[in-house]
Amino acid sequence: MAVVAIVGRPNVGKSTLFNRLCRKRHALVDDHPGVTRDRLSAPVEYGDRRFILMDTGGFTDPEAGAFAEQTRRQVLLALEEADVILFVADARTGVHPDDRELVALLRKSQKPVFYAVNKVDGWEQEVHAAEFYALGVERIYPISAAHGLGVHELMEAVTEVLPARWTDDAENADPEIRVAVVGRPNTGKSTLVNALLGEERVIVSAEPGTTRDAVDTPVEALGRKFLLIDTAGIRRKGRTRQKLEKLSVVKALEGIDRSHVVILLVDALEGVTDQDLHVGGYVQERGRGCLIAVNKWDGVPKDPKFLRRFLEEVRDRFRFLPYAPILTVSALHKKRISRVFPLVLEIFDQFNKRVTTGMVNRVLSSVIAKHEPPLVSGRRLKFYYATQASTRPPTFVVFCNEPEKIHFSYERFLTNQFREAFAMEKTPVRLVFRERSRRSDENG
Repeated sequence: MAVVAIVGRPNVGKSTLFNRLCRKRHALVDDHPGVTRDRLSAPVEYGDRRFILMDTGGFTDPEAGAFAEQTRRQVLLALEEADVILFVADARTGVHPDDRELVALLRKSQKPVFYAVNKVDGWEQEVHAAEFYALGVERIYPISAAHGLGVHELMEAVTEVLPARWTDDAENADPEIRVAVVGRPNTGKSTLVNALLGEERVIVSAEPGTTRDAVDTPVEALGRKFLLIDTAGIRRKGRTRQKLEKLSVVKALEGIDRSHVVILLVDALEGVTDQDLHVGGYVQERGRGCLIAVNKWDGVPKDPKFLRRFLEEVRDRFRFLPYAPILTVSALHKKRISRVFPLVLEIFDQFNKRVTTGMVNRVLSSVIAKHEPPLVSGRRLKFYYATQASTRPPTFVVFCNEPEKIHFSYERFLTNQFREAFAMEKTPVRLVFRERSRRSDENG
């Protein structure tokens, strides 16, 4: 699909326009300049056209702030990747020197460029929008991204230069595997994503909390398509008082929701913290496949006994994620990075696995024969039959006589037996117990 990149100075309304075109609050929007630092992309369907819409950080003087130079570099990379460019300026502030510099770069791009002047809510702003013709452009589109004024006319022009035909993702027999990289701030999530991509696609900084949005990046590996979702670091609730921090946590959780497999990054130098366990809890609650990656492994002592005890502690603290493989890596030095995609693919294949009803019931009968269900209130629990209801994760419905009286220990036993029998050791497996009717029970 074609890529349409939205570019412009900070705080001109790029993310507001992005959200309107995506028809959802996909990007973080805030009055503070520089909220969007990385490139953020999403598929958009407009009329009979479908394209990837890319939001970018604010283009500004590299001396303007701590992240200005890196954000500027990300904007320039976006311009290289885009097929069509959508320039956005601010009618209220008028023509800015950074607008002039960016327009000069766009002229050199030799790509279709559409110039929109945002925050035009009345005739006074329309007068100010006309000032942008001084930039030497042929057509200015006055819009209000917040209220939708003029956006349709702008997008009618944009979509005219896009190809009319597109392939529906639903028809793709080999869909992309969505992988969310999550963890506490400053564990090296963006460094890991860049290492997996083999290029600097995500801003990396030693300051915690650099990534605020969930940044989606497609990549191909092992003959399969992956979508890497680099999420904002999840902080404790008590430390997310600012509105923007709270939104970042929401975006991280949305990244987990959208994923098939989660790479949960742990800092080897700090060990497993309570917050790591909270993040793991989010992953478990949402039933996602999981790979626990212990990063910065090059910085820990190389004593074999220490390493063994450390990994035993990691497994013990994440015992509620028994299916999650543990992989030690150094994202900075790219140590064992080559093992990430094969493990993710193995997890996904199990996460997406389906077994026949006949096989499920043969295993259920065998398990019950080995370990008879316990007596509850003087009555023996009876399991009649089971079937797999869904995948992602594999979910089995087990019909029995008194589902509400099944102890969690026996449920865990059945789950582990199913996981072993169906080669699902690396994926969550869910069991749902349902009562068979009394009449069926009596007849049986």
